[in-house]
Amino acid sequence: MYRIGVVGPPPSVERILAIANEFEHEIEFVPFTYEDAREVSRIVQEHNAECNGWFCSGPIPYTIAKNAVGPDANIVYCPPTGSNLYRCFIQMSIDHNEVVKSVSVDMIDTEGPNLREAMSELDLNDETMFLHTYDEHYNPEAITSYHVSLWKQGKTQGAFTTLSSVERALREEGIPVYRVLITKMEIRQAMKIVIERARSTYFKDTQIGVEFIELEQFDKIPERSQTRYHLQQLELKIRQILLLLCERMDGSLMANGNGRYQIFSTRGAIQREIDRLRHTVTQLSLEADVPVAVGVGFGETAFSAENNARKAIQHAKERPEFGIVIVQDDGVMIESVGESEQLTYSYRSSDRELLDLLNKANISVKTYNKIKALVQRMGWSTFTTTDIASYLSMTVRNAQRILGSLCEYGLAELKGEEQQAVRGRPKKMYALKM
Repeated sequence: MYRIGVVGPPPSVERILAIANEFEHEIEFVPFTYEDAREVSRIVQEHNAECNGWFCSGPIPYTIAKNAVGPDANIVYCPPTGSNLYRCFIQMSIDHNEVVKSVSVDMIDTEGPNLREAMSELDLNDETMFLHTYDEHYNPEAITSYHVSLWKQGKTQGAFTTLSSVERALREEGIPVYRVLITKMEIRQAMKIVIERARSTYFKDTQIGVEFIELEQFDKIPERSQTRYHLQQLELKIRQILLLLCERMDGSLMANGNGRYQIFSTRGAIQREIDRLRHTVTQLSLEADVPVAVGVGFGETAFSAENNARKAIQHAKERPEFGIVIVQDDGVMIESVGESEQLTYSYRSSDRELLDLLNKANISVKTYNKIKALVQRMGWSTFTTTDIASYLSMTVRNAQRILGSLCEYGLAELKGEEQQAVRGRPKKMYALKM
């Protein structure tokens, strides 16, 4: 059974759970209510391990939850749309038997542009519609004061708010206030998304995962041995270390001889134990006093997972520092796994125009995507061939050839020069055309 946590103030959670009853019984929606949205961070961190996904009542808990558990977590919400705003206008006009034209509205800054667009479609301008935006570190008292000030000055007929605490405070002041609530249709759509993501994550976690572990120069160890049974004792020690890793991943170990080992497990188990795998690689390298390369492959079948693991181990062995490389079933390669310099890029592309240009430039799509991923990760607006060479472990001459070809075919451009010393030629500054 999938467990989806529903986070929001009590009225919103009750509204969402009423719709949740329409969905199949294999989905359990678990309520987590709060009085102040700043409690969301604690809630999702404490209960994230027991939930397959999170349904947030609005953009505020959504933003806080994303910051708490990471951008890749299965978290959804219903973005405020024009219909949410129009509903408030209609409800307020009916309740007060007058046409409502001037109100104050509060909204998280990420949704501000969408709200302004909805307001413009009603032909409302800044003289009659007052919009106050804020971030996740909002001050409810300041937002309440904003609405109260405009009301007391006679500039508004009432207020629309996304915050239950502000709604309560404005009611106590006697100000007409309406919550910008999501519609039932929007709740259903968001529920379908979070359920499909939970199922997708489950099937992804149960994919086959294969690890190839190779101790380089293993055949030269006997030459350095000072005792007769050193190699046999070392092999036993290596197996013991790898069996402890297998136990953590619920995997099975195969020895292929000459310092080559293979572990079968699942994608979810391998990803959860990446830190343990890194620790194991360090242990093996210290015990055998040789470099250790690890290639991890994921796939729908054992054949595809092994094939991806072979690509990964080959790539790991080509890198000067070896380490761990992962090749996923979607063609994504991850280098320096679990480290601060982790690099993720694809060695595939379906962009025919890009492929034609790279073919003419005699540069592989893997190399181009690798450079692109590095530039994005480092946040470089411009870079030199030395930057590329040092981070991607290639010669400066090779980096110059690659950047020269990319510029020739319009995939990069020369942006200027940089003089770093009194003597010597200035370095050329490049930028990718992305």
